Amino acid sequence: MNAPKGKYAWTVTVGEKGQIVIPKQARDVFSINPGDTLILLGDEKRGIAIPPKNMFAELTKQIFEEGDK
Repeated sequence: MNAPKGKYAWTVTVGEKGQIVIPKQARDVFSINPGDTLILLGDEKRGIAIPPKNMFAELTKQIFEEGDK
């Protein structure tokens, strides 16, 4: 089965300390480098998401703009 263009899926294993390793291909696609800070979002019904790091600035901007209205 071919994934739609721009869509990816990887598997990871959770270590004893709860850590996961982001696959190299994923790090390359999303320009994730050592020392980068990522956002981990969770929803008890929908699961966990790690959005692209540039989303943090956008989410923060939206939150603060909503407060100004």
